[in-house]
Amino acid sequence: MKSVSTAEVAFAHSELGQRLSGVLAEGSVSNRSIADYLLRNPLRVTALKIDEMAEVCEVSNATISRFARDIGFGNYAAMRSAVAETLHTEMQPVDKLRHTIEHRKGTVWPGDESMEYALANISNTRNAQSQQEMKQVVQKLSKARTVYVLGFGLSSHLAGLLTLHLQPFCHHVVEAAAAGGTEVAAGHLAHIGAHDVLVVISFPRYALDVIRLAQYARDRGACVIAITDAPASPLVEMSEHVLYATSSHAVLPSSATAAVAVIEALAVSLMVSNQNNVEKAARLTEAISAYLYGAAGSNTRKVKKRTARSGAT
Repeated sequence: MKSVSTAEVAFAHSELGQRLSGVLAEGSVSNRSIADYLLRNPLRVTALKIDEMAEVCEVSNATISRFARDIGFGNYAAMRSAVAETLHTEMQPVDKLRHTIEHRKGTVWPGDESMEYALANISNTRNAQSQQEMKQVVQKLSKARTVYVLGFGLSSHLAGLLTLHLQPFCHHVVEAAAAGGTEVAAGHLAHIGAHDVLVVISFPRYALDVIRLAQYARDRGACVIAITDAPASPLVEMSEHVLYATSSHAVLPSSATAAVAVIEALAVSLMVSNQNNVEKAARLTEAISAYLYGAAGSNTRKVKKRTARSGAT
C-alpha cells in the first residue's frame, strides 16, 4: 500500500505508530486508552505535559510514565520527543482549522463553522487518499462474486448510497443491514466466503456489531474493505484495504461529508476502470432517460397537458 501524506495516517504507519497499534490491539484497558489518544492526536501530544496527557486519557501520571517505559522510552518526555520527531513539522488541515476556530475573536455562526469543518475534512481526505489503494479496491470489487455493503446508524445511509453506486457495475451487490439492523445483516452475511467482498463503513461512534460482523467475514475468507476515519479505527486491523475519510467536527460525533466524497470517488474510479463499465453507464443512462423530467421534452409536455386539463395556473 502506498503511504499517504497526512500527519495522522503517516504517523500510524511509522515504526512508533505500529508499536502503538500493537498496544491498541493487545494492551490493558488503560494502555489502550493512551495508545488510542496518541494515534488519533499525535500533533497535540507534542504540546502536552504529562499531567495534561494523563487528564485527557483519564489515567494517572504514573500510568503514563509506565506506558512510555513499556514501549521503549525512558520517560514521558522521551516518548513525546519521539512523537514530534516522527511527525516532523507537518500539520493536518483539520488541526489548523480547529486551532483557528478556537482562537477566533467574535461570534461565529455555528452553521458556518460546520461548513468549514466539512471543507477541511474533504481537503484532508483528498491529501490522505492513496491512488494505488483505490485501484486495488476497484479491482477487488470488479472481481467479487458478491459485494456486501454494511453500515449501522448514520453509516447506514452511506452504505445505501454506496450500494446504489455499485449495483450497475458489480456482479451482485447486497446492502447487508438496510433497514433491518444486526439480525438482517447477519442473515445476509451467513453465506459470505472467499470469493466475496465486504465493504464496511463506520465512524465515531463505532458500532460494536459492525466490528463483530467484519471479523466474521474475515474469518470466512472474504476480503474486508473499510471506509473509516483514522488508523486508530478498530476496523483497520481486520481490513485488507482501508479508505480514509476524515470525520472531525466541533459538535457532531463525526461528519459524513468526506465519506460521501470518498464513496463518489470510488464509484467514479469503478465506472471508468474498464470499457465495459463505460458502456454499462451509457446503457443505464439511455434506459432511465425516458423517466427523467424534461427528457427530450416529453415530460415537460405531459406536465403542461395535465395542468391544462385541471385548469391550474
